[in-house]
Amino acid sequence: MTAAVFFGCAFIAFGPALALYVFTIATEPLRVIFLIAGAFFWLVSLLISSLFWFLARLITNNKDGPTQKYLLIFGVLLSVFVQETFRFAYYRLLKKASEGLKSISPDEAAPSMRLLAYVSGLGFGIMSGVFSFVNTLSNSLGPGTVGIHGDSPQFFLNSAFMTLVIILLHVFWGVIFFDACEKKKWYVLLIVLLTHLLVSAQTFLNPHYGINLVSAYIIMVVMAIWAFFVAGGSCRSLKLCLLCQDKDFLLYNQRSR
Repeated sequence: MTAAVFFGCAFIAFGPALALYVFTIATEPLRVIFLIAGAFFWLVSLLISSLFWFLARLITNNKDGPTQKYLLIFGVLLSVFVQETFRFAYYRLLKKASEGLKSISPDEAAPSMRLLAYVSGLGFGIMSGVFSFVNTLSNSLGPGTVGIHGDSPQFFLNSAFMTLVIILLHVFWGVIFFDACEKKKWYVLLIVLLTHLLVSAQTFLNPHYGINLVSAYIIMVVMAIWAFFVAGGSCRSLKLCLLCQDKDFLLYNQRSR
C-alpha cells in the first residue's frame, strides 16, 4: 500500500509539470536552459531565506513555544518576499539577455518574453514543489501509518494536491509578473506578491486541509484565467483549441465560401 501511495502522490504532484516539460520545453534546448536557470534562481532565493532563518534562530537562542511559532511565520513570509525579488531579478536578466541576442543576431528570432515567463515560472514551480514535497513523499514509503493517532489519514494526498497547486501557481504568477514588468504595471506585482503571501499563509490552517485546498484552488483558477488573457488568449482561441480546430483553416473555409 505504501508504494501505491508513493507513486500516486508523486504523479498527482508532479505529473502535470512533467507533461508541460515534455510537450512544451524538452524539445527546445534553449528553453531547457532557461528552465534550469529559473530553478537555480529559486534555489538561491531559498538559500537567502534559510540564511535569514538561521540568523533569526541564533538571535532568539532557539527558544520554543510562541517564539518558535512567530519565527515560523516570519520565515514563510520572508521566503515569499525573497522569491518574488529573485523573480524580478530573473526577469531583468532575461530582458538583458534577449536584448543582447537581438543585437548579436538581428535575423534570428529571440524567444518572446511571454514564452520566457512561462518557462521561468515552470522552473520556479518545479523546484519549489520538489523541496516542499520530497521529504513528505519519501515518508509515505513507511514505516508507520498516517492517522493512527487521530490525525488526518489523507495527509499525503492533501500534500500532493497542495504541491500541484503551488507548481501551477508559479507558472501563472510568472506569466502575470513578467507581463506587468513589461507594461510597467507595478500594482500587478503587488497583487502577485499578496496572492503568494495568502497561499503560503494558508498552510498555517493545517490540519484544516479542506479550507486550505479549496481556497488555494480558487486562487489558482483566477490566476490561470488572468494569465491566459495576459498571454494573448481569447474566448475564441480557447473555443478553437477545445474543438481542435485550426484558426487558419477556418479562415480559409470562410473566404472560399
